[in-house]
Parts: sequence; C-alpha cells; structure tokens
Amino acid sequence: MTAVTVAHLAAVLVAAIGAFTDWRWERIPNWLTFGAGGSALLGHGLAGGTGGLLHAGSGLLACGLVPAIMFYLPLKDGQRPMHGGDVKMFAALGALLGPFVGIECQLYALCFAAIVALVRLAWEGKLLRTLGNVAVLVGNVVRRADRRRPAPEALATVRLGVPIFLGTTIGVALNSPELLSWIP
Repeated sequence: MTAVTVAHLAAVLVAAIGAFTDWRWERIPNWLTFGAGGSALLGHGLAGGTGGLLHAGSGLLACGLVPAIMFYLPLKDGQRPMHGGDVKMFAALGALLGPFVGIECQLYALCFAAIVALVRLAWEGKLLRTLGNVAVLVGNVVRRADRRRPAPEALATVRLGVPIFLGTTIGVALNSPELLSWIP
C-alpha cells in the first residue's frame, strides 16, 4: 500500500467522522481537523521530504482559502455562508489529499451541498421564493445603484459534513484506482 493510498483512506475516514459529528451534534471538532491536518503535514513530510511537505501544505492552503473567505463574509444577522468546522475540514482534507485531488473533492462536496439545499428548500416549500431572491441579487448586479432592490434575507443554511464526506469519497475513488480494485 502506497503512502498516497494511506492518505486517501485517511481522508475518507476523517470525512466520515466529520460527517457523523456534524450530523449528530452540528459541529466538526477541532481535534479531528487539526489532528488530520497536522498528521498529514507530518506524514507527507516524512514520506516525501520537502516535496511531500510542500504537497500537503499547498493542499491545505488551496483547499482552505476559498472556504475561509466565505467564512469571513458575514451575511445579515451575523449568519455566515460557511461554518468554521467546514473550513477546517476542507483545509485538513486538502493537506491529506494534496491541492489537485483536494480541490476536486471540494467541488464534488459543494455540488452535493447544492443538491441537498435544493431538495431541502423544495421540501420546506421555500424553493420558488429562494429562486426569486437569487434573481433579485443577480439583477442588482446589472442595475444602477439608485435602482437596486434590497437584498432578501437568507432562508436556510446547510450543514456540510455529509456532503464533504460524499465528495471526498467520490473524489478519492476516482483518483485511486488501486482502492477500487479491493471491491469484489
């Protein structure tokens, strides 16, 4: 088993634990994210030297940057587009997987989150109103400042633990053919 395979399996395990804690207690614990990120930096550094450390560090930065920016952009009433545990989870998974596979997994996770959000909004009867709010926000981009409509309120937030797990599992499966050979 290669070091990359071990890191990929560790990423799926970390994402699974994060999904469970986010689903059960609505939080992703620091011991999980900091432990995974630190272990990834140490493990990649020991296995690959400076190149391995750069690989893990660049993955941590690449996968943590955009979620961190989203975290620091507060909406109305102090709500945030992304929670802190989700930001740290993306960064830790980036350290485990490296920048390219990490970003790919992040893309899959956000696609799953979008699907979850749409299904949830439809279930709660808020989908059409939300799409109308999106149209107002998009329309404000092209309107003159004096003609813009007030920004609508945020209607819902999505816990990202389960979508992160699903995105990580899909991304790892697509990038680790040796793992798929284990399936009978």
